[in-house]
Amino acid sequence: MAALTTLTPCQATSHFNIRISHYYNQKQNQNQNVYINQTKSIHKAKSSLLSFAFSSLCAKSTSIIPSTHFSTSGSSSSWLQDNTMNLDASSSGSGLREGPIYSVFPAKPAEVSSVQDLYEFICSGPLMDKVGLTAEKVAESIDKWLFYGSKLCRLFQLNELYLTVPEKARFYHYYIPVFLWCEDQISEHRSKFKDGEEIPPLVIGFSAPQGCGKTTLVFALDYLFRITNRKSATLSIDDFYLTAEGQAKLREENPGNALLELRGNAGSHDLPFSVETLTALTKLTKEGRRMKLPRYDKSAYRGKGDRAAPSVWPEVEGPLTVILYEGWMLGFKPLPAEVVKAVDPQLETVNKNLEAYYDAWDKFIKAWIVIKIQDPSCVYRWRLQAEVAMREAGKPGMSDEEVEDFVSRYLPAYKAYLPTLYSEGPNGSDPNHLLVIEIDEGRNPILF
Repeated sequence: MAALTTLTPCQATSHFNIRISHYYNQKQNQNQNVYINQTKSIHKAKSSLLSFAFSSLCAKSTSIIPSTHFSTSGSSSSWLQDNTMNLDASSSGSGLREGPIYSVFPAKPAEVSSVQDLYEFICSGPLMDKVGLTAEKVAESIDKWLFYGSKLCRLFQLNELYLTVPEKARFYHYYIPVFLWCEDQISEHRSKFKDGEEIPPLVIGFSAPQGCGKTTLVFALDYLFRITNRKSATLSIDDFYLTAEGQAKLREENPGNALLELRGNAGSHDLPFSVETLTALTKLTKEGRRMKLPRYDKSAYRGKGDRAAPSVWPEVEGPLTVILYEGWMLGFKPLPAEVVKAVDPQLETVNKNLEAYYDAWDKFIKAWIVIKIQDPSCVYRWRLQAEVAMREAGKPGMSDEEVEDFVSRYLPAYKAYLPTLYSEGPNGSDPNHLLVIEIDEGRNPILF
């Protein structure tokens, strides 16, 4: 496949005169046009500032943006999904997981926008108000947006001149706005400490169902923190599953309960180990302090899983600025027994187990991002897409029947706990430090 050295922003200026393809679809265009018309005068007033910012970025681009090779073929556009990572853990201080990349985006490349059009595209994003952005703030920091977008293209092996509209939306309507929100949360957190005091890293929790893209979001955020010289660590609730021996014991203690037969639901995690790990991580406040992050091997014991050997755990070093902690059931609150029994009688034991999770997980989290889905059945479709992609790539993957069985063990918890999570927020959360992002079936944020 032919490869092309990606141009720096300066070299690409002659290309930035093509009008951007209209955004997601006609319906969203109609909604967004209202906002765009209202801000037209602001956009024109900021034109000179945008030109100056872009020229400044161009002047620095040769030193801050390395030349990288990417394919210009639209069919090569790819995206991480579910629990896949494409950075070697040994090269990342945060301990990212390795994994294949699977394509989930349309192959047709979109037209590249001018800086002015890109600015308007950014300002039409559904998260603008939620993350505290305004048209003026975007204009004043457009050089950062261009820089972050360029870096994300390189991270995900995409040619910035041939982004599809979904790819562009994923960067400029989702990942970068969330990153800026996280930066604001970190600044507020650090402002609470006096000069000379040790500042613990801010723990940001990401609560979202399987397959909706939370791990990829965390992956992108971690990368942006590292290229802006902030040390971060990434953890998943999966890292705290019981060992194979512990899981077997749980199964024996709950005969006939399909929700506790395999890992996943409350009760299948090593909570003391969680507390030990999170406590130690929050103490990585000085240079030279190091620790290893636990990892779980889902392929062990023919797919039943086991904790990975400590020899393969990645190491992180202080001082940490932020800990990105993600999981499908983070922030779930125990409910009255009659409520969960009405969903599934087997959920009663899971609900009882959930009572211990606040002290083990949620109390460490000081800022929350909740990714909200419209229909839990999306989880099945997303998981099936991932498994089909794995099989087509020659990797071992679950059959359609196995996917259905796997997801069925999580659906009762989704049906019971998601309504409260969405209406009240995660267990112990502060509304001032909570960002709720509703996504569509394409995993893109929407207005709600």
